[in-house]
Amino acid sequence: METKKELVVPAIENGTVIDHIPTESVYQVIHILGLENYNDEVIIGNHFQSGKLGRKGIIKIKNKHFTKEEVSKVALVAPFVTIITIQDYQVIEKFPTEIPDHIENFVKCANPKCITNAEAVPTKFDVVDKTNLKLRCHYCEKYTTKETIHFNL
Repeated sequence: METKKELVVPAIENGTVIDHIPTESVYQVIHILGLENYNDEVIIGNHFQSGKLGRKGIIKIKNKHFTKEEVSKVALVAPFVTIITIQDYQVIEKFPTEIPDHIENFVKCANPKCITNAEAVPTKFDVVDKTNLKLRCHYCEKYTTKETIHFNL
């Protein structure tokens, strides 16, 4: 008996696919990347079957490619998703995201008394725990965790 496979989410000609997103992180990824304001096609799928995760989300963004900084933002809320670059309906590049060792400018310090929250000083963090996401502020040494993380959008 022949099994048929069909695309549940339409293919894109050019752009980026973010695959294997934990279902609870899909809308956070959309917000972090500012896709609510993107003026081309954005295809969002959630709770698809996944051998890797059980259930997963996927986002396809037409005619958009992301910077290293944008991919690092995604890694903080959805580590190890797969970023796929599409050109002429073909996969050009495919790689997992990784949490960087250092983060600058896009995470807010959780300490309200930190100089970065009082003055126009860019934030800097060292990632001290990638598994449980724990960041240490370069200036005040306060820890920011997955539960307390906020982004400068």
